[in-house]
Amino acid sequence: MERFVEAAPGVRLWAEERGAPDAPALLLVMGAQTSGLGWPDELVELLAVRHRVIRYDHRDTGRSTASFDEQPYPLTALAEDAVAVLDAFGVERAHVVGMSMGGMLTQLLVADHPERLLSATVIGTNALSSTPYVAPDGRRIPPEELPGVSPELLELWSRPVEDRGPAAELERRVEHWQVLGGGLIPFDAAYARELERRIIAHTGHHHAGTAHARADCSGMERTGQLAATEVLTLITSAPAEPVAPAPHAEHLAQVIRGARLVEIPGMGHALPREVHAPLAAAILEHTGRS
Repeated sequence: MERFVEAAPGVRLWAEERGAPDAPALLLVMGAQTSGLGWPDELVELLAVRHRVIRYDHRDTGRSTASFDEQPYPLTALAEDAVAVLDAFGVERAHVVGMSMGGMLTQLLVADHPERLLSATVIGTNALSSTPYVAPDGRRIPPEELPGVSPELLELWSRPVEDRGPAAELERRVEHWQVLGGGLIPFDAAYARELERRIIAHTGHHHAGTAHARADCSGMERTGQLAATEVLTLITSAPAEPVAPAPHAEHLAQVIRGARLVEIPGMGHALPREVHAPLAAAILEHTGRS
């Protein structure tokens, strides 16, 4: 079932739910500039076997309101949007799964709205904490000194995004997914192309967005709250991760109280078919614990 959510004055978010309406709710929170359809249908269906799965378009993505140029907002507002989605669906508490920027937003929810979470799963992001990473050899490494984005991905991001038409934009997105994949799992260009075709059709245009990259990212550190949380949290580790390489996942598992770390074989910063089953299994095992 699809619907629109009034998240804030002048801001409507597209949202969809699948699964039994009386099953425990599971909210999927996508990354920057990515529609909720970035969560592949196949993965959603695996999760919907045991959950009422809700996914949605962030502001300035998909069918949701494009408002940043007229009304700039901080990234923290996107976490409040997630709460508004839960409210609109009448969900008091939910399991929350966030990827990339969505993983940061999930940490904000863990810190600021723990009463709304049954559990949290964080995928492919860095910790919103100033606590040093403790390496296996005992060294304490400041978070800002942990490995950064891969050179190949930085080179891709440095290129100007020019509107050369729908076909060229589609191929640019496919190339982006290939680099995000990390290279351990063979890249399926046809699969990525079809996913992006669906997102473009869903959105109604092919233009690339930049709002989330321009949004104010200050005020997001939650060191104390994450260290003291009671929210049961799962951290996924991806061996081919090019955005938040190891040891970011290990760092997250150290700073979030009681967090568990599970590796998804071959995974990078994307959701190809090969990771759907192991990722869904890890999430379902985790939600079952709570």
